[in-house]
Order: sequence, then C-alpha cells, then structure tokens
Amino acid sequence: MMLWVFLGVLFLFLFLGVPVAFAMLVSAVAMLLVMGVFDTQIVAQNLINGANNFPLMAIPFFILAGEIMNAGGISKRIVSFASTLVGHIRGGLGYVTIFSGVLFAGLSGSAVADTAALGAILIPMMAARGYNVGRASGLVASSGIIAPIIPPSIPLIMFGVVGGVSITQLFMGGIVPGILFAVGLIIVWYFVAKRDNAETMPKATTKERVSAFVQAIWALFMPVIIIVGLRGGIFTPTEAAVVAAMYALLISFTVYRGELKVKDIPMLLVNTARTTGVVMLLASAAMVTAYVVTIAQIPAELGGFLGGITQNPTLLLLILMVFLLLVGVVMDMTPAILIFTPVLLPVVIAAGIDPVYFGIVMVINLCIGLITPPVGTVLYVAAGISKISIIEITKGIWPFLLVQITVLLLLILFPQLVTVPLEWFTK
Repeated sequence: MMLWVFLGVLFLFLFLGVPVAFAMLVSAVAMLLVMGVFDTQIVAQNLINGANNFPLMAIPFFILAGEIMNAGGISKRIVSFASTLVGHIRGGLGYVTIFSGVLFAGLSGSAVADTAALGAILIPMMAARGYNVGRASGLVASSGIIAPIIPPSIPLIMFGVVGGVSITQLFMGGIVPGILFAVGLIIVWYFVAKRDNAETMPKATTKERVSAFVQAIWALFMPVIIIVGLRGGIFTPTEAAVVAAMYALLISFTVYRGELKVKDIPMLLVNTARTTGVVMLLASAAMVTAYVVTIAQIPAELGGFLGGITQNPTLLLLILMVFLLLVGVVMDMTPAILIFTPVLLPVVIAAGIDPVYFGIVMVINLCIGLITPPVGTVLYVAAGISKISIIEITKGIWPFLLVQITVLLLLILFPQLVTVPLEWFTK
C-alpha cells in the first residue's frame, strides 16, 4: 500500500514537471499524511540532517578539482599523451578516447564533466580525420560514463551516504568494473573502426612520447595519490577530495602555468557552488524520504513481494537491475540513487547480497541510463558538442551500449569480478 503511495505521488509530480527534490519531499509528506503521523518537525530535522553530513563534503571538492582540471589545461595534456601512444594505429583516436576516459575518470568522478572535456577536444579531431561523427560522439559518451565507476566517484559517495555503506570500499570496488568497461569498449571499437576510412595520426617519435608523458605525469599522479591514500588509510574520502582539489590547483599554477589565471578562480568557485547546491538539496530531500520509507516499512513490503517471486539472490538481482535500467531511461542518475537506495538496499541485504557489491552494480546500471534516450544527460552533452541530433548519436552509440550492458550482466552472474579484487584492495 505505502509503496504505491510513494511511487504514485513521486512520479505524478515528476510528470507534472516539479523539480526532483520537491517531488521527493511531497511524496514523503503524502506518506506521513496517509499514516497519520505528519509532523513538520520530522520533515525539518531530516532535511537539515541530510545536508549536515561530513562525507557529502567530498562532493564539492571533487567537483572543484574537475573544474580546475579543465580550466588548467590538464585535460589537453592527458589527451596529447594518449595520442602519442595509440593515435597512429587504425581507429587510433577511438583508443585515445577510451584511454583518456579512464584517466579522466580518476580525476573528476563526474560523467557529464568528463564527457564535456573529452568531447570538446576529441570530437572535432575525429570529425576532421573522417570518422563517422555519430559513432565518434557515441564512443565519447560511452567513455564518459566510466567516470562515476572508477574512484573518485560522486555517485558512489551519494550511495554510500544514503545507504550507510563504506565509501572507501565502494571506491576500491569500482576499479575493476571500470577497467572492464574500458576493455569492452576497446573490443567493440576494434571491429567498428574497420568501417571508417579515417586518417590516422603520424606515428609519434620516442622523443615526442617522452615529452608528452613528462607533460602529463603530474596529472596522472592525481588518481594514484587518491587510491594509495585511501587504501593506505592516510585520509578519508572527504580528505581525499580536498587533497585532489588542492593538488589540481597547485600543478595548474606551478607546472602548467599560463592557462589558469587567478582571475578565473571566482568563476570556478561559482560553478562548483551551483552544482553543489543542487546535489545538497537533493541529498537533504532524500534523507527525508529515506526516513519516511523506513518507518512506512516499504523495504519489508517490497521484500515480501519479491520474495514471493524468487528466493535466488542472483535472480533477485537480475530483476532489480532490469527495473533500474528502466528507471535510468526516464530518470537521471543522481535522483535515482537518492530515491531508490533506501528502498532497495534493505531488500538486497536481507537476501544476503553484499551492500558494497550492490552499490557498484546499481551505479553502473544507472550510468548506462546516462547514455540512453530520452533523458540521458551524457548523450545530450555529446550531441550538443558534435552538433548532431539525438537520433544520429543514438544510432552511433548502440554497439557501445550493448557491450556495457553485457559487462553489467557479467558482473551480476560473476560477482567475484567485484568482490575478489575488492578484498585485495581493502586488505
């Protein structure tokens, strides 16, 4: 009963165009009214507690690190380094895109930011050399969604905060799935690139490769610092975010001098504040919803319903993944995580599924939603940069979309792909 009240009110207000945070609050209030326990103090306290959360402080600093990275020319140097390695082989710029996507993922943790940075540099380069623009844009978008999987990952932070799951373990658990995504894209691109009669780049000399590596090495150190620091217990995810932002600022002003100016800093801070404000409001509203969902016993209601269908954890996970794939088609990733984590996490824990593992596959699932129409935000970013229609980029993205769904299916059927490396990384 309460499950349908929650979903009915939520999707009704979303359909009417009400902002997600307010739709979540209205659905929580509706449930409280139906249960006859409505109290404005409950709503206010949980709203404040939702934002007053130390781990959430990691988000603005990782966002700021990404802003500094793009403004400071770090992005261009990573692409230049990747180009010297594989730009000369057939379909080389596609491999540059994938390789750069993995490296960018270790810097910002935002799919939209990474897609924008990759697309602005690589889509014009690929178009100029005769690549199919729809396929090139689709590859950029598909590489961009690796960012929320490999640490640092803003969506994994939000899942960890809402679900009460270790963010450090989530970060460590995302490394191998992110690499598998990249490997899948490389395999598909190998076959897809054969159809393009595109120019290759001149083969870089050893001297050029060394020079590009020296230019990029300071940027490449950032993900190493984050991962080693977290694994070694040197700092928490929030402290890692501060380190990342300060490191990006330091190398932009001292190593990559000339591109980032002191006068640019206020605008970077304003952009960071705008994005952070949206995320914090959503997190606050999600905390209210999570509280009401718990006292309404919706997870128990959902667990009873799903328990009547299957007792098999793998089959249960497959059902939930199909549901989340459908959610990702019509809803952006951030609200989907904040809305459905408190509903689904108790169900999977009761079924004996590791919450860290579930967080990884849930985020991967919703990442795929970022490149599926009609709401795929990353798809729109790539299409906007390349100035092509959504229909055209959708035609170009489908082989990459299929391989990423295949990787997700492998992670569900063989959870050891996540749990075994996670055990090693967190020893």
